[in-house]
Amino acid sequence: MFSLSSTVQPQVTVPLSHLINAFHSPKNTSVFVSGASVSQNQHRDVVPEHEAPSSEVIVFTLIVHYQIPSHIQMSAFVPIQYSRGFKTLKSRTRRLCHISLMSFDLRLLLCLLDSLRRTRLILFVLLLLGIYGLLKNPFLSVRFRTTTGLDSAVDPVQMKNVTFEHVKGVSILLVGPPGTGKTLLARAVAGEADVPFYYASGSECDEMFVGVGASRIRNLFREAKANAPCVIFIDELDSVGGKRIESPMHPYSRQTINQLLAEMDGFKPNEGVIIIGATNFPEALDNALIRPGRFDMQVTVPRPDVRGRTEILKWYLNKIKFDQSVDPEIIARGTVGFSGAELENLVNQAALKAAVDGKEMVTMKELEFSKDKILMGPERRSVEIDNKNKTITAYHESGHAIIAYYTKDAMPINKATIMPRGPTLGHVSLLPENDRWNETRAQLLAQMDVSMGGRVAEELIFGTDHITTGASSDFDNATKIAKRMVTKFGMSEKLGVMTYSDTGKLSPETQSAIEQEIRILLRDSYERAKHILKTHAKEHKNLAEALLTYETLDAKEIQIVLEGKKLEVR
Repeated sequence: MFSLSSTVQPQVTVPLSHLINAFHSPKNTSVFVSGASVSQNQHRDVVPEHEAPSSEVIVFTLIVHYQIPSHIQMSAFVPIQYSRGFKTLKSRTRRLCHISLMSFDLRLLLCLLDSLRRTRLILFVLLLLGIYGLLKNPFLSVRFRTTTGLDSAVDPVQMKNVTFEHVKGVSILLVGPPGTGKTLLARAVAGEADVPFYYASGSECDEMFVGVGASRIRNLFREAKANAPCVIFIDELDSVGGKRIESPMHPYSRQTINQLLAEMDGFKPNEGVIIIGATNFPEALDNALIRPGRFDMQVTVPRPDVRGRTEILKWYLNKIKFDQSVDPEIIARGTVGFSGAELENLVNQAALKAAVDGKEMVTMKELEFSKDKILMGPERRSVEIDNKNKTITAYHESGHAIIAYYTKDAMPINKATIMPRGPTLGHVSLLPENDRWNETRAQLLAQMDVSMGGRVAEELIFGTDHITTGASSDFDNATKIAKRMVTKFGMSEKLGVMTYSDTGKLSPETQSAIEQEIRILLRDSYERAKHILKTHAKEHKNLAEALLTYETLDAKEIQIVLEGKKLEVR
């Protein structure tokens, strides 16, 4: 048995090819890599001549302990030493690292060293490029082209499953508030035409890197022209098509809109490509974008009317299980100003309420609950209200309901409740029969009278010394109506048919006259409400007691109580 001991000086070395074979040879093989510190004059033969003598060199010396098989002759071992060095900046001396490895493949070590050197080189180059961009532009706009996302293909979306049957409540209009169905309408256009539909969001083209937005616009139109006829829909158009201004923070922000303008009505025609844009802020768009020849037609997507809301509610109700007694028109009448998205949320909230209560289907109760939650906030059942305040609230809300019930031009009552919601301790909701596009003087006065009913009820039942602050919002509403009647609607006999838009610039005499007319309207309304409540004192008391018992009464139950009948026990 022959072995090369670590005590032999100098160390016995072998050819690299033999050494690699030795790592994969039979048993009883061990390899040690060791090193010792040497001066600049030592191991001169293993240091490349082109390296500076002042740098630090790490030399790996391999000392092999190997049991040579009997069939290998000693002449196969030729003294040779393999060294590998790289420069560092920490020291000006040369050192030898002592590393001990068991069955370590030398090729893996060489690959690791080469990979480390390449990685450091790449990071250094990227760092130099970043510093160069920052020096050239102090506003952090790195001025080198990146290929990420620039040349990616734009795939169309087939909208065969979306047609005009999915659009409820509005005609084809594309400028309006959020949630009114602008994106849905664009999809329906593509679905009806059965052509490819290219969707792009304005925010996708708003990037900090120079040229990214313009390149995406070019790709979009290039793909669309290649697949014409087709529809291009750009959502949130104001994000990419806003007015062009000089901005030191975004010196290249105009490139994207300039590219869009050129693609829409440039030198090259766009045969067979229909472009649809949607925005909530048409006033923010650049004038060049909305001129004839580009976006020729601006149409408005309004909030749906009562018929549209009914159709939208039916559409979403058909997606869930609901009781056949549900009347979508009643919910639609009580959701004036709701968009399609808000109506969808209402149905979803009702479905969640039914699931929480363990019901198999949605009823009118869940829909009314969802509507009240959206309009006035969630119920505050955790609030502890003493009996005195409950009684005051019951008579206060009953006063509103009595005035609404016995006033000719008031809206019909939907329900009354003393359940706290949001900032209120109770409320009476009124249900218009149809959307009101105009209101008569009698209708405005009736709204004022209903608002006065709460404070009048407190005064008649508890006395002037025990009236509460609960009527503050009622007075605010009544005062706004009276002020508009005097200053905007020309409904004052003394001031005549004249509008007063800026009361701060009026003469003291005119301001005094306006205030006097407003006081007269409010005083007369208060007196009318007091007369009705005195006349129907018995009905007022019965309704307040019913609210204290049941907390919430719907329109039919209120009618039963006011007719002197008894409610069925719930």
